[in-house]
Amino acid sequence: MEHYVRPDGLPPVSGYSHAVAATGRLVVISGQVPADEDGMPVGLGDPAAQVRQVFENLATALGAAGAQLDQVVKLTVYLTDLADLPVFRHVRDEYILADRPPASSLVQVSGLVRPEFRIEVDALAVT
Repeated sequence: MEHYVRPDGLPPVSGYSHAVAATGRLVVISGQVPADEDGMPVGLGDPAAQVRQVFENLATALGAAGAQLDQVVKLTVYLTDLADLPVFRHVRDEYILADRPPASSLVQVSGLVRPEFRIEVDALAVT
């Protein structure tokens, strides 16, 4: 896996790579929301708790497919409130290697499948 965090001519980054090249088995993870194993919302009104639950769910889904968070090559992040972005970045950095961050997209959305959810993240990994 090769990470191109900031190739010449591209703007600065904050916890992601502009490009990632990898060869291997592709693992596609559906959007994960801040819900526990019973489907109940976690961290109502607490963006950090919601982001942590999402990354724990990502790790569990990846593990089921024989992958790990350090094999993620692309994240797509959906936030209902961009004011949560600093919290997202702080918690994300607890789970993602700073020297090998995945490529990433961030989208602000007007809502998610449940109004309590502030975040959803899907992922591509290569093993």
